[in-house]
Amino acid sequence: MSAGSLVGSLLAGWLADRLGRRLAIQIASVDWIVGAVLQCSSQNVAHLVVGRIVSGLAIGITSSQCIVYLSELAPSRIRGRVVGIQQWSIDWGILIMYLISYGCSVSIHRPAAFRIAWGLQAVPGAVLFFSLFFFPESPRWLATKDRWEECHEVLANLHAKGDRNNIEVLAELEEVREAARIAAESKEIGYLGLFAPKMWKRTLVGVSAQIWQQLLGGNVMLYYLVYIFNMAGMSGNTALTSSIIQYVIFLVTTGGVLFVVDRIGRRWLLIVGAIICGVIHFIVGAVMAVYGHHVDSVDGNDILRWQIGGPPAKAIIALCYIFVGVYGVTWAPGAWIYCGEVFPLKYRAKGVGLAAAGNWAFNLALAFFVPPAFTNIQWKAYMIFGTFCIAMVFHIYFMYPETVKKSLEEIDVLFEGDIPAWRSASAVSTFDEKVARAKEAGGLEEFSKQADIKHEEKV
Repeated sequence: MSAGSLVGSLLAGWLADRLGRRLAIQIASVDWIVGAVLQCSSQNVAHLVVGRIVSGLAIGITSSQCIVYLSELAPSRIRGRVVGIQQWSIDWGILIMYLISYGCSVSIHRPAAFRIAWGLQAVPGAVLFFSLFFFPESPRWLATKDRWEECHEVLANLHAKGDRNNIEVLAELEEVREAARIAAESKEIGYLGLFAPKMWKRTLVGVSAQIWQQLLGGNVMLYYLVYIFNMAGMSGNTALTSSIIQYVIFLVTTGGVLFVVDRIGRRWLLIVGAIICGVIHFIVGAVMAVYGHHVDSVDGNDILRWQIGGPPAKAIIALCYIFVGVYGVTWAPGAWIYCGEVFPLKYRAKGVGLAAAGNWAFNLALAFFVPPAFTNIQWKAYMIFGTFCIAMVFHIYFMYPETVKKSLEEIDVLFEGDIPAWRSASAVSTFDEKVARAKEAGGLEEFSKQADIKHEEKV
């Protein structure tokens, strides 16, 4: 499935730019339904693999273009919360499917157990497909197609209850118009444009955010926590039911951070998350090294060659739960939120698609790395992930500008300026200030057509 997601992410940008954000997601919904049917009806391994690849294509498209769609719809003041809802929805899906799969496995002892679980995947795909008919197209995509009346109408409906003369709506329309003008003037060179002199830094930031999310080890914890519990002495249904707790923690923490994510800087959300997760990796690795011992297998699983018991094992379980909670608060939503903000209008769909492809490429790589790592280097695997966490802290500090509460067009100006990333939090958006002045003046006289960033030194 990760391989299909990788390909789907790369196709997503082209689809979304040609057909629109909404239609691209609807195509992915149909693809997801087809994949679910293929998996549900699979008669052999090859049949199942095809179904997984087809579903992976849908995941690649939706994982990237839902971010683009939500980023382009949301007002800057709540953009993090709106985009973060996607991750929270994913958390719900993970928990629900885990419970369904677990229920089927213990109550149905026939092939129907997996067929029911995989068949039910088609339901959310159908819901997404039909519900999108009642949602607007991205106003920024409409602008790239010179559909200005529709763009104006969508902005008015989103931000002013249909008032097309609202000052804030007109101000944002001017920003979008300027971004569309710049996009139209630049030469169309597809994905290669992401590596142009003025773009490569953005591409590096967006793609690396997704790669670092994987190398943080969050998905390793989520995917392989049962293995960790087995090494800590749990077995059978005890390990499976204990895994439910991690998904509940993941759901609660991601949902909780949505209320404050737009008050916290993106940089510090990612930096603090990486520091805490790195410390946990080092502690877990150290505890396993000191108190664990080599075994030939754990509960008949030859992949696992290390075991630990007693209070140290309980400490590891607790630390794993804490890790999942920290990941849910920080990197799980934060990497996707940030990725959707850093690319300009012309390259946003392709840029986020490429970043998502990076995420899925490393997801696939870790699927091949982690099981052999548990077999061959045991506790040292945690030291490797801890080292990655420390490395990403420095990368974020020196390379990731602060984007919170800035419009997508103002972020363009921020990247094109000369403010160092570590001082970018003091680059204050003047959008709200100019709108307020325009309201006082009774028009947009005070509103410049190009977003302005005023740099105020922190005292």
